[in-house]
Amino acid sequence: MKLTHIRLLVDNYEECFFFYRDTLGFEVTWGNEQSNYADFKGIGDATLGLFERKQMAAAVGEAYDRDAKNHDIATLVFNVDDVEEAYHNWKGKVSFITTPVEQQDWGIKVAHFRDPAGNLIELYEPIPGSMEKGG
Repeated sequence: MKLTHIRLLVDNYEECFFFYRDTLGFEVTWGNEQSNYADFKGIGDATLGLFERKQMAAAVGEAYDRDAKNHDIATLVFNVDDVEEAYHNWKGKVSFITTPVEQQDWGIKVAHFRDPAGNLIELYEPIPGSMEKGG
């Protein structure tokens, strides 16, 4: 398992996009101010992802906990060789909030769970033959 992205979940996507690109000078490697998702280069080996919070909620679905206790501001994103295998190996150790599912628009298969502090964690693998947009 390799940490590939730290994804910030934001309600003011366009404003944050310009902040990270123009104010802090991060290089955009994917996305733009209208895409609701962007990747920025320059965080060591990990990518800084910026994602509109309601899009993340839609991807995770009903299992997405939007109460005050778990108002997500970030997601840790890990690349794994096989999401299905990781899901089955860890199912007894963590409480998954989504089963493995292909996100065709993203070009990846994903599954989600939370750590003991409630932080959202995503496992992903590229869908063979698709262009991965970002973890």
